[in-house]
Amino acid sequence: MMKAYDVIVIGGGIVGCMTARFLSRYRLNILLIDKAADIGTGASAANSAIVHAGYDPEPGTLKAKMNVLGNAMWDTLSGELGFEYDRRGDYVVAIGPEELDTLDKLLEQGRRNGVPGMHVILADEMRSREPNINPLVSGALWAPTGGICDPFMATVAAAENAVANGVTVLLETEFQDFIFDGARIVGVRTNVGDFGCRWAVNAAGLYADQVMHKAGVRPEFKITPRRGEYAVLDRAELEVNNVLFPVPSERGKGILVTATLHGNAMVGPNSQIVDDAEDSAVTNDGMAEIWEGAQKLIPSLTPRLAIAVFAGLRAHGNAPCLTPGVSHNHDFIIETPREAPGLVNIGGIESPGLTSAPAIALHVIEMLREAGEKLEEKPDWNPIRPPRPHFRKLPREEQMKLIKADPRFGRVICRCEMVTEGEIIAEIHAPIPARNYDAIKRRTWLGTGRCLGSFDMPRVVEILAEELGIAPEEVTKKGPGSEFLTRKTKAWEA
Repeated sequence: MMKAYDVIVIGGGIVGCMTARFLSRYRLNILLIDKAADIGTGASAANSAIVHAGYDPEPGTLKAKMNVLGNAMWDTLSGELGFEYDRRGDYVVAIGPEELDTLDKLLEQGRRNGVPGMHVILADEMRSREPNINPLVSGALWAPTGGICDPFMATVAAAENAVANGVTVLLETEFQDFIFDGARIVGVRTNVGDFGCRWAVNAAGLYADQVMHKAGVRPEFKITPRRGEYAVLDRAELEVNNVLFPVPSERGKGILVTATLHGNAMVGPNSQIVDDAEDSAVTNDGMAEIWEGAQKLIPSLTPRLAIAVFAGLRAHGNAPCLTPGVSHNHDFIIETPREAPGLVNIGGIESPGLTSAPAIALHVIEMLREAGEKLEEKPDWNPIRPPRPHFRKLPREEQMKLIKADPRFGRVICRCEMVTEGEIIAEIHAPIPARNYDAIKRRTWLGTGRCLGSFDMPRVVEILAEELGIAPEEVTKKGPGSEFLTRKTKAWEA
């Protein structure tokens, strides 16, 4: 007999994890599944890490509404869930007088969306705020509610808080199909078995169209993966303190230059349509494109400053806005479709999907109420997820206290980022365990400095093997099929 849940969330990205976390407030038996070996490995792990103010989406769209509502929630969320967030504002920078008119259009659009505090600043003021800016700057739109975050830890923290409040998380669990009783969805089929449910939440990101088609919903809807390439810069070579957007084009927000919470500047992304939702390759042409765009904002940028490059994929959908008089044809889908009772359908969540995720979660709860679900709050629901210590960020006296309590915090494994053995072991045994190298990397920032993990990787493999009780040959980079080692060299026989 299959195990039954009240709600099954399909997809462990930022939207799925935020939805599970907010639903955990109620007396519901909830399951979250993801096909990967860790949560948040898709778009939630490879993006610009920006919490958008909300002036970019077209007024009247669901995207605009979710963006502004979600933006307002991030201060509280970071406090409750213990992840880093900095509401430092952002700039849309006009280069040359011909781009100035766009700033006024964005200003008006943002005001219609309800974005507070925006105004246009003159060229001299922009130069004083960002000394490295292009001398040809003609002005900038300043949005003080913009921010930067650690998107992966926001996802992890939401998932861990959900687990602490009773949610079950199953990884390496791939959705295959729905189980129906007539037209109603009553369960899901996966590669590890069947699970019953009253509600299934489609939060499958790049695969949301395939999931909804299994339910017979929106057969015309298609997600086109868009790949965005990025470069991370050496913090010792260049300091950028701001989030700098170019004026947008029909292709999107454009190639930006941004500070990050880890101290490195980052440039990107471009926007390349690809056929394969797993195609996160970095290309020579793509890198040339992002450097050209970045140098328009900061001419002193050069590829020699890069210490790492990567690419992320975003779910570009073709859903039209349903608001009368608004013609935008790339809106979010958040619905409980009549033709598939028991389904909460979420699709086309591209930028500003990260920003919008907590608002989407609350919207899901309201839709469940409207559909007749009786949501009774738990008296013992705890919104707090205590953060684990980051050794390098602690004052010296706090570091010494930590080492005294656990000497493993005194053994540095990653020299570039000062990540200790104690931190690595804490993540391996966390509520959402880090069971491979990349999972530890995303949680601790290990392996992201100048040596890119060449110093720490052998030691991390050893720690993972010891803590998980497996052979070193079974330790993986990102899950099954990505093992680091094949054999012991001295065990080789000709």
